[in-house]
Amino acid sequence: MELTIDQVAQLIGGQVEGDGTAALNRLEKIEEASQGSIAFLANLKYIEFIYTTKASAVIVANDFEPSKAFTTTLIKVEDPYTAFSALLAEYEKLLKVSKSGIENPSFQSDSSKFGDNVYLGAFSHLGENVKLGDNVKIYPNVVIGDNVTIGNDTIIHAGVQIYANCVVGSSCTIHSGVVVGSAGFGYAPQSDGTFMHVPQVGNVIIEDFVDIGANTVIDCATMGSTIVRSGVKLDNLVQVAHNVEIGKNTAIAAQAGISGSAKIGENCQIGGQAGITGHLILANRITIGPQSGVPKTIKEEGGIYFGSPIMDHREFLKVSIVLKRLPELVRRVTQLEKNS
Repeated sequence: MELTIDQVAQLIGGQVEGDGTAALNRLEKIEEASQGSIAFLANLKYIEFIYTTKASAVIVANDFEPSKAFTTTLIKVEDPYTAFSALLAEYEKLLKVSKSGIENPSFQSDSSKFGDNVYLGAFSHLGENVKLGDNVKIYPNVVIGDNVTIGNDTIIHAGVQIYANCVVGSSCTIHSGVVVGSAGFGYAPQSDGTFMHVPQVGNVIIEDFVDIGANTVIDCATMGSTIVRSGVKLDNLVQVAHNVEIGKNTAIAAQAGISGSAKIGENCQIGGQAGITGHLILANRITIGPQSGVPKTIKEEGGIYFGSPIMDHREFLKVSIVLKRLPELVRRVTQLEKNS
């Protein structure tokens, strides 16, 4: 890819300050960039690098005002991070080899149906009555169970397992090692101390524009559906239990666990290694900090919570300050008791 700075600015809706005719052929980090590359400045922690970077162009915010001389050309936009992400997306499209066709050996049942421009990698397996939309890419060693439907422009990376009767929407990306539709953790304690497995006969529904990171597991419902709504982003190693519902545009970081029948609202953010108890409801726009434990329903929208069990983030900060002083406070109390 080689574009001029002016062309890149037009692509991302930016305004050029400096020489817009220079050619760009790669994207690099601002602290490591070299001539011919483009970088971005979104986090002001890196602001000093803009005065020393060798990048030919840097994407910055509209309100950026330099405090000393610099040599690079600026492209001013409303949100540098979003603009650079859009540029990365275009760059990724150019780098990708568009795969199509069916590699051998692979298996497709006679009852399966494909749209146009489908790719099926070697050793992939498609069960009975599978339906694939247009431009679906199924990479090697993927197993698609019976009666699965996958929408247009979805990419299923190598080694994914999608169990029978599940539904995957359009423009989704599912990374390697993901399991969709495995049996939920349902066991009934018996009088003799053993456990009886409760059959899990539901499915998983993944709506459009969902990204699922490597080795994440989404269990099928006991009855009905486990549902991942449109625009959800799941990191690597996330556990989503049976009958969970995750609302639109919610993001969940690595190693978080959502217990059975929990309902997560829209536009929530859940930090890494957080744990959500089953059968509760989180309102929309809730933020849960990393390693937090959520034991109860949160009804008020827009809250920010940290800790295990969770508390309001302002209260959590106060507690954290006191906790650091706890050894000193214990020593002082002990001394006071001795002196009394």
